[in-house]
Amino acid sequence: MIKEELVSKKLASDLVSILSDLIALPSPYPPGTSVEICAYAAKRLAKAGYKVGIATKTKGVDNVVARRKAKAKGPVVAFNAHVDTVGVGERANWKSDPYKALVKGGLVYGLGAGNCKGSMAVQLWLAEEIARRGGPQRGELIFTFVADEENLGPDGMAFLRKSGKVRPDALILGAQTENNLIVAERGVMWAKITTKGRAAHAGNPSAGDNAILRMMRLVGALQTHYDKVLPKRVRGAMRSTVNLGMFHGGHNTNVVPSACTVEIDRRLLPDEKVEDAFKELKAVIDKAGEPKATYAVEFLTGTNGFYAPENGQAVAAFEAAVKKQAGRTVKFLNATGVSDGRYYADDGIEIINFGPGSGAQGHAANESVPIAEMVEAAQIQFDVVQRLTGIGR
Repeated sequence: MIKEELVSKKLASDLVSILSDLIALPSPYPPGTSVEICAYAAKRLAKAGYKVGIATKTKGVDNVVARRKAKAKGPVVAFNAHVDTVGVGERANWKSDPYKALVKGGLVYGLGAGNCKGSMAVQLWLAEEIARRGGPQRGELIFTFVADEENLGPDGMAFLRKSGKVRPDALILGAQTENNLIVAERGVMWAKITTKGRAAHAGNPSAGDNAILRMMRLVGALQTHYDKVLPKRVRGAMRSTVNLGMFHGGHNTNVVPSACTVEIDRRLLPDEKVEDAFKELKAVIDKAGEPKATYAVEFLTGTNGFYAPENGQAVAAFEAAVKKQAGRTVKFLNATGVSDGRYYADDGIEIINFGPGSGAQGHAANESVPIAEMVEAAQIQFDVVQRLTGIGR
C-alpha cells in the first residue's frame, strides 16, 4: 500500500509538471498558432524514442504525429488531444494568471487545464512511460497533438485524416468526461440561406421588396417542417436538432432591406447523413413558394456522426480497465458538442472520447482539472494499451 501511494504521488507530480509546462505555452484561438507547444511535445516524444513528424497544412498551425511500431502484427491505436484553447476572455474574471498553473485544493488551474491540456499531459506521460518499458509488443501506437479544433477548421485532425497520415483501428481522443466514455456523437451540418429584395425608403415600404420578411417566411417554413419531423428522430439520449445561430439583414432602420442571411446548425443522429440533411433543408426552402431568383441555399460544412459498438475491442478494454483501476463500472455519456473524431466517422473504426475533467469547466474563466482524475486517467489508459497492444517490461 505504501509503495502504491508513493507511485501515485510521483505520477501526480509528473502530470502536474507536464501540465504546468503546457499551460505556460499560449495556444489560444484566435490566432490559432501552435508552433511552440507542438515543438515542446515533439521534443519530449523524440527523446522517448518515437518517430516524430510535424504535419503542417497552413503555416503556424502545426500538428505532431509520433509513432512507435512493434514487430508483431496488431491493432493501430491512436491517441489524440488538441493543443489549442479558446482565448482568455475577460481577464478580470480570472483569479490567477491564466498562463501560469495554479495548484490548489487538488486542482490545477489555468487556461486549457481541462480542455484539453489536462488530457494532453496525461497522453504525453503515457507515451513516455510506454517507451520507457520498451514500447508496444504488437501493432502500432500513434500519439497526435493537433491544432485547429476550437475553430472546427481544416488544418488539424481533418488534415491528418485527409492526407492519410493517421489511419488507426481505434482512435482515443482526450475529452472532459470525468474518466467515462463517449462512444457516440451526432453529426453536424451548417448551411447558409441568403435572400434578396429591393431597397426603398422606409416611408414607402411598398415600393421595395423586404428581404428580411422573405427570410422570415422561409425560416417559418423550415421551423414548421422541423417541428413535425425532428421529435421523431431520437436515439437513446441523442436527439436530432436544429438551431438558427445567426441572422443578419438590412443596413439602416429607415431603409427597406435588400439582403438578409441566416446560418443554421443541424445536429444529426449517427444514422443521418450530412448530404441528406442538406437536401432536406433545401427541399423545404424550394417548396416555400418564394421566387427562385430571390434566395440561395449554401452548404457551409459538415461531418457525419459516429457510433462505436459497446462490444468493440477498444471499448471493452476501457470497460475492463476502469473496473480494475477505478473499481467501478464505466458510464457511457451523451455528447452535446462535436470532437475531432468526426473526421473519422465514415472509416468504420472505434472512436472513443475519454479523459479527466468536467465539461462544465471548458471555455470558462478559472478553468481547472482534478489531479486525482489525471492520475486515474493515466492508470486506466496505460491498462488499456496493455490490453490492446501489450507493453514491454
